[in-house]
Amino acid sequence: IPAEESEDELPAGEERPDTRLSEGDTAGGNQEGSKGRSKEGAVTEETDGDGHREGQEAEQPDPTPASSNKPRKKKKKRKTKKNSAGETVEDNDLEDIDSLLERIEDPGLAPQSQGGIITDSRPLLYVEHRNLNPENELKRYFGARAVLGDQRPRQRQRQYVRSMWLTAPKNTWPRYSKTGITMQLLDTRRGVQHFTFEHHREYQQVQFKFLDAVESMDPNNIVLLLQMNPYHVDSLLQLSDVCRMQEDQEMARDLIERALYSLECAFHPVFSLTSGACRLDYRRPENRAFFLALFKHLMFLEKRGCPRTALEFCKLILSLDPENDPLCVLLLIDFLSLRAREYTFLTRLFQEWESHRNLFLLPNFAFSVPLAYFFLSQQEERPELERSQAREQAARLIQLALIMFPSVLMPLLDHCSVQPDARVTSHPFFGLNAQISQSPALNQLTSLYVGRTHALWKDPAVMAWLEPHVHEVLHMVDAGNALVQEAEHKRKIRYQSAPRNIYRHIILSEMKEATAALPLEVTSQPVMGFDPLPPLDSIVSYTRPERTSHPSNESTLSLFFRSLLPNFNLQGDIRHDGDDEAGAAQDLNQGVNRLMAAMRDMLANIQFQEPPRDDNPEGDGDWD
Repeated sequence: IPAEESEDELPAGEERPDTRLSEGDTAGGNQEGSKGRSKEGAVTEETDGDGHREGQEAEQPDPTPASSNKPRKKKKKRKTKKNSAGETVEDNDLEDIDSLLERIEDPGLAPQSQGGIITDSRPLLYVEHRNLNPENELKRYFGARAVLGDQRPRQRQRQYVRSMWLTAPKNTWPRYSKTGITMQLLDTRRGVQHFTFEHHREYQQVQFKFLDAVESMDPNNIVLLLQMNPYHVDSLLQLSDVCRMQEDQEMARDLIERALYSLECAFHPVFSLTSGACRLDYRRPENRAFFLALFKHLMFLEKRGCPRTALEFCKLILSLDPENDPLCVLLLIDFLSLRAREYTFLTRLFQEWESHRNLFLLPNFAFSVPLAYFFLSQQEERPELERSQAREQAARLIQLALIMFPSVLMPLLDHCSVQPDARVTSHPFFGLNAQISQSPALNQLTSLYVGRTHALWKDPAVMAWLEPHVHEVLHMVDAGNALVQEAEHKRKIRYQSAPRNIYRHIILSEMKEATAALPLEVTSQPVMGFDPLPPLDSIVSYTRPERTSHPSNESTLSLFFRSLLPNFNLQGDIRHDGDDEAGAAQDLNQGVNRLMAAMRDMLANIQFQEPPRDDNPEGDGDWD
């Protein structure tokens, strides 16, 4: 019997910490009782937090060590039976905790139904750890068995890999060792912590070799560098672009994830991804790799069909520098919010930031926010009052957007394969003149938005909602409304030239509609994937050493041997006292001796590879 009771006690012991933890949240004494129960057995059960009644029950059984488990089980049953008042309180608390856990674990719940309460109580750019994992989103769509498959037993065998939030390390990756990157806390101002990455001397030497490999224009040199330094971040970013151009999307994505893993291993202990109060300065070259790796990873997630995870990474990038927004993710966050059906977040972002960021002057917010309000008005589970308010907001904002940016309508309808009616086609307000007369900077913004989000407007319900508002805007234009002249004045004044972060965003997004509209001063300069369009006010902590300049009067023979042996120098060190004939003759003799030594070394290092031998006796020929 004691053996059976001890076996029965194991699952009870496993279940008890959960119940005691939940009870400890509401009744403080129970937690102390659970600690005493686990450490000292039946003797310390008299000090439980439920009062003298429970202590008397613990004194009834014989306190022998062999039967110490049995009174524990009895006491648990008596406690739930006798203490009726406490039982009702604990049951209600347990039901509340269970419902909260179900609400957290159930990914199928619509974010709009309860997203209003959660989002309003948290900071706008709050990042949730569980939304950074694309497997959680894929499980929501296809189920855990379809996503994981037979990966579970393999993950248990992986003992040496650290658990990360940004990426899941893979067994195929090289073993991680310290790369020479660290993160330092610079200062804390007004509750915001400013961090920066730092490169140690060893990492700086690898960085110099990487720059040499980039200048060689040969990707194989970067591959060789990664074989020696498998977690060099800039090499991973640059090689990922090469793989993507060669249509090897899987390898390109894997290299970006490895770069994120390397950077996350260097995080400062205080650095938080979720708080939204940690900052990184893009002007420091050491920090740019983290921004770019996050952005490239975000783009891969969106193409993979994980818009909710991509939106969380977009919020993370924006939280690192919301004032300057170096990658201009504000041009992307509305599209990801609509794709992920996070309409409440998009409308809240517009309401909180419109006053100080003038978001309505960006075409993507001018058109996406009324579209989000329209989708909110179509949700039947919302109260009728909220739906009618969302309908009114959508109608007002879409008319303002069409008045402010009339050049968006016709390209948008063209991408959606929708033929407008004769009145819209013949009216000059939406005609070809609207696209020709706009500035190049505004043309880049509108082309980027149409090329990226036109698929969201193809819904017939959206087109049916858009049509009457287009006619209403034409009526306002014909009536000479003051809003039309005011919008035309703003377009002429405010969009003279685009800032550098918008150019950087267009280059990284690779939208052909917007890339074609880039100015010549941007397209004429070389753009590197590891640092596209670096800021003009960069904060440089270390510089690359200058290369030793070779003398310009080298002979053809010397240049030939230098191409074979880069370290070869026929003329030796440059003499400062110059025109001495004896010195010139001595240099010539030294040069000849150096040339002969270089030739001997080159011939000695030449190795002839033996022809392969075929071990198959039935081969066609022999090498004997």
